[in-house]
Amino acid sequence: MKILMLAAYFAVLLYIGFKCRRGANSVDGFVLGGRSVGAWLTAFAYGTSYFSAVVFVGYAGQFGWKYGIAATWAGIGNALVGSLLAWTVLGRRTRLLTQHLDASTMPEFFGRRFDSRALKLAASVIIFVFLVPYTASLYNGLSRLFGMAFSIDYTVCIALMSVLTAVYVIAGGYLATAINDFIQGVIMLFGLVAVIAAVIASKGGLTAALDGLARVNDASVATTPGIFASFLGPDPLNLLFVVVLTSLGTWGLPQMVQKFYAIKNEGAIRKGTVISTLFAFVIAGGCYFLGGFGRLFGDRIDVAKEGFDAVIPAMLSNLGPWLIALTVVLVLSASMSTLSSLVITSSSTLTSDFLKETCAKKMPPNREVLVIRAFVVVFIAVSAVLAAVQYKSSVTFIAQLMGISWGALAGSFLAPFLYALYWKGTTRASCWASFAFGSGLMIVNMAARGSLPAILQSPINCGAVAMLAGFAIVPAVSAVTRAPDRRFTDRLFECYERPHPVAAKTALGD
Repeated sequence: MKILMLAAYFAVLLYIGFKCRRGANSVDGFVLGGRSVGAWLTAFAYGTSYFSAVVFVGYAGQFGWKYGIAATWAGIGNALVGSLLAWTVLGRRTRLLTQHLDASTMPEFFGRRFDSRALKLAASVIIFVFLVPYTASLYNGLSRLFGMAFSIDYTVCIALMSVLTAVYVIAGGYLATAINDFIQGVIMLFGLVAVIAAVIASKGGLTAALDGLARVNDASVATTPGIFASFLGPDPLNLLFVVVLTSLGTWGLPQMVQKFYAIKNEGAIRKGTVISTLFAFVIAGGCYFLGGFGRLFGDRIDVAKEGFDAVIPAMLSNLGPWLIALTVVLVLSASMSTLSSLVITSSSTLTSDFLKETCAKKMPPNREVLVIRAFVVVFIAVSAVLAAVQYKSSVTFIAQLMGISWGALAGSFLAPFLYALYWKGTTRASCWASFAFGSGLMIVNMAARGSLPAILQSPINCGAVAMLAGFAIVPAVSAVTRAPDRRFTDRLFECYERPHPVAAKTALGD
């Protein structure tokens, strides 16, 4: 039963990959789908890139255990800030300015927006350093679920997922990825709703489950009765840092922002905003809501020994075979969709933004597409090897680096990217300052965590601070450094003022 479901799922993915291969022969076609992707595909591509096994198994289990039902606030924040507000604030302007600059990647955007080859190279290095280990983490959430559902070695799962993702991404590029993301998103929606209903039913229904959660006591966390079923949980401050990191962080992640580059028209933005927000409410809200009941299953796991990744699998272990199979496909869908997005971002960045700027400046477009495809294989292979090494030898530094990668990427890029879209006065030096502070702070957190203040020793808190600090760093540095050439910025920002029934910055038009 489980094997048949997986076989059908894999067959559909491969068919779509080969069906889309004709549109992936140019760099713009392979990386952005020709900037002609509609609302539903863009919204689901955004949502499925956002949520992976890291969220479903790792974050939902960890934060649900720590904060109880209040962890649902993280999902609500993901929907309102990470989706609704992100589309509203970034979507239209990103599409306009990146097309005006003819930029296909985030480093290319920084390089052309600030007329700086060095800035482009620095952004590409940061992406390369922090996306590869983040990619490896996508496999981690699958290990326990596959161990529960199949009697096969986890490395076989890693190899299977890697090969299938590589085939359909190499064949069809971004368009194949977007179409598959839509299918994977539908599986995630229906699968998660079914799993939540089954888990809650196993505890006597929602009222009984909440009552049971209110009776859980853990003196090491809090002595307040019913704290895990309360509105804000036992630790509201640290929960707030979780909400900030996982919600605002998407604004600075290259694999997320790049979805806005490919939007087709104004109608796609309006529909995509609604679709993406609703998708996030169901998926993110549902994942954290489910994880909030983790302590009801404390008799099946020892978190101190097995870790937080054991929480969600323990909750699912007694479900029927169909639901377990559906859960495996659900989590596999979440991971493969995010993996495909990450490898396209990584490979296109390394090829277009690093190699073409250093040792292959005269690379023709057809060769560039070929190199990008080759690096897709390299990135998937490296991430698979890292995941297998961590699984077999319990190497912890890989997991630690995954934890800080989100904070480093968003801490480096979020503020300068947002200011660059809206403010002509953003300077090149302010970008350098944000890059240095964001990535530097997270590297210190990894290498010398004990030297930081107590509140910054958590990678979650440190990442949130790195992002928020950028909003002060960029205007402060811009105020004391050389202003950009006014004529240059006026030419850039004129794309917002193209005549339509309204200004282009308000509506893209058709």
